[in-house]
Amino acid sequence: MATPDFIRTLRAAAGHQLLWLPGVTALVFDDEGRVLLNRRTDTRRWSLIGGIPDPGEQPAACAVREVHEETGVRCVPERVVVVQALAPVTYENGDICQYMDITFRCRAVGGEARVNDEESLEVGWFEVDALPELEESELLRIKQALSDAPTWFEPMPSQ
Repeated sequence: MATPDFIRTLRAAAGHQLLWLPGVTALVFDDEGRVLLNRRTDTRRWSLIGGIPDPGEQPAACAVREVHEETGVRCVPERVVVVQALAPVTYENGDICQYMDITFRCRAVGGEARVNDEESLEVGWFEVDALPELEESELLRIKQALSDAPTWFEPMPSQ
């Protein structure tokens, strides 16, 4: 994942310690009900499309921007499907981040799926019943996006 300039500035002062950051994921479906995925350059794994909002950028606008930057597809956010704190990630350089992710269900409205930047090795549309191996949290988000259930969040512990 390309590191935004404002994160580089934070890292200059914070070193490799944990940064708590906003994150946005876009679950993009086409008219045939297929989901858009990319195979990331950093992990070499298939993944949902996502990124970090720029300072002041609205989460839905970030979702649209990230999808277009990474895949060439234009999309429209339809609803928030999941809000959750993801597990901490340690990158190859030792940086540690944890993301508060907002996942949007989006509808493709144009463009052609292709590798559109250096963050993706491959980009493709996948039938929901024929997905490549994904993280469990990504499968949860896809399941939630396909349901009519309200936005999912981790329940509060019993008091």
